Amino acid sequence: MIRLAIGLAALLLPALAAAQDYPITIPHAFGSTVIAEKPQRVATVNSGNHEVPLALGVVPVGMAAANYGDDDGDGVLPWVEEKLAELGAQTPVLFDEGDGIDFERVAATQPDVILAAYSGLTQADYDTLSRIAPVVAYPDGAWTTEWRQMIRMNSAGMGMAAEGDALIARMEGQIAQAIARHPQLQGKTAMFVTHLDTTNLSVINFYSANDTRVKFFQDLGLSMPESVIQATQPGQFFGSISAERIDAFDDVDIVVTYGGPVLLAAMRQDPLFRHMPAVANDAIVVLRNDPLGNAANPTPLGLPYVLEDYAALLAEAAQKSE
Repeated sequence: MIRLAIGLAALLLPALAAAQDYPITIPHAFGSTVIAEKPQRVATVNSGNHEVPLALGVVPVGMAAANYGDDDGDGVLPWVEEKLAELGAQTPVLFDEGDGIDFERVAATQPDVILAAYSGLTQADYDTLSRIAPVVAYPDGAWTTEWRQMIRMNSAGMGMAAEGDALIARMEGQIAQAIARHPQLQGKTAMFVTHLDTTNLSVINFYSANDTRVKFFQDLGLSMPESVIQATQPGQFFGSISAERIDAFDDVDIVVTYGGPVLLAAMRQDPLFRHMPAVANDAIVVLRNDPLGNAANPTPLGLPYVLEDYAALLAEAAQKSE
């Protein structure tokens, strides 16, 4: 059985909260980063990292533009807009990452630190960014940083580890309240299916046990299916298997996916998919390209904004699985 690995960086994270004397050394997948003094200009790349400084009252000098769930196309999600307004701040410089990180634009913001604890940085990305400013990279694998780790590492990189721990405690309290309102989730198993081709459902693509969306299921009281654990490869946040092996997922009570009515209809009509218990029971949560679509991947500002709606959708699906 594959177990979720806790890397060296994750093991060292608690120590960061207790030591904010400079210099600070933050271990990560590419080695370690030394921050000589408290950063004054904070930039972030890739999804969600900017919400840590904003939640702690710090406005980044630059951040990645939203590329999913952006309801008005301005590159800023609604909860980020609200926080900026609360802080009386203008929208920071937005980095268009549609074709990868815009290194020149990042450099132009003259950051003292670059936060990327939740990201998909390559070694080349990290090396290039490190020539601009110290980089807080992910602890183990690309796109696998659990939200608590993301907050701890990014807040430590800002010299605000204690404030980061307080933020985590607030979010855990909000999650506990949601669980209490939706007891139907307890004991149910959930799987996140993704990137399905509605014209050809011969391959099942899914987020693995390493992915942050799947880890968040457990925060909400759901269990991880043994089938997903068995199908997870070390260090990978996704997996694929032939739909001919769909019986392997008979232990899945709820399926969550991104898509719309066309995908939902295709799953129900497909001769293999429709025999999956979760699909047969219509215990499916379909997230669309809107703000709620970001609910599956918790972030400091997004979680309180969409948590109740997401938990309610999962609870509705859980009831159908009975």
